[in-house]
Amino acid sequence: MPANLDVNEQVARSFEHALELLYQDTWNSAIWRHRSNEVFRGLSDQDYHLATSLQRLGGKYAELERHLMRNFRKYAGLHEAAFDYSDWQWLTLAQHHGLPTRLLDWTMSPLVALHFATWSINRYDVDGVVWCVNLPLAHGLLPIDLRSELIEQGAHAFTVPMLEKATPDLGSFDQLRRHGEFPVFLEPPSLDSRIVNQYALMSVMPGAACDLGAWCERQPTLVRRVIIPRSIKWEIRDKLDQANVTERVLFPGLDGLAQWLRRHYSPTSEHQGDP
Repeated sequence: MPANLDVNEQVARSFEHALELLYQDTWNSAIWRHRSNEVFRGLSDQDYHLATSLQRLGGKYAELERHLMRNFRKYAGLHEAAFDYSDWQWLTLAQHHGLPTRLLDWTMSPLVALHFATWSINRYDVDGVVWCVNLPLAHGLLPIDLRSELIEQGAHAFTVPMLEKATPDLGSFDQLRRHGEFPVFLEPPSLDSRIVNQYALMSVMPGAACDLGAWCERQPTLVRRVIIPRSIKWEIRDKLDQANVTERVLFPGLDGLAQWLRRHYSPTSEHQGDP
């Protein structure tokens, strides 16, 4: 489903211009540092919707959530202490291992987002996009039950223990939908170096059927899209590779190494013929 073009859009003209757009307005005079308030999600096609892996299943996906999670817990084969995991621990673990969930992956790093906007060489015939959401402004719209926990901790994003304290399980979290739809941005536990290297963040909404893309379209003051034209994807990709922002680093292990080598040694479209 294509994104609604009413969202504020900026078009990058080059790698340097993309960085300028993604790092705009980072100066924080309160702490005298350059610190962006935004979180980022890169997509290889600008028309891709902000859909979770659960939503991409199609059909009656919202009804499948509890069955997926129940069976993931049953067959995970983890150590005995895992039986005491909270819903939030199980949910982040399941997302990390590829189970379709209501979570959506984001990053605190503009460079990591650019990587995911340019890593698929099969999508170099279309424009990519980096979604940018102002995190403090987004969380300023949360129900007081959640917002007070952020204020108490002096934090911009939630951790699993913070969510467990505010809403112990998904049922109590979903009840907050009476206040309307909203995204919560969560820093997942550092389960392995992939989460650490990707500077990972996850969004979650109160209900498996909640549509983050539709919510973003209603928030033009805190959401923007930086378009990555297909004409500059190879430039960005080559410069990211030289900066060591690659699958080899973001997906540590042999699988990531093989993905990086496959893409790194693939010919450009000029040598393959027109896309």
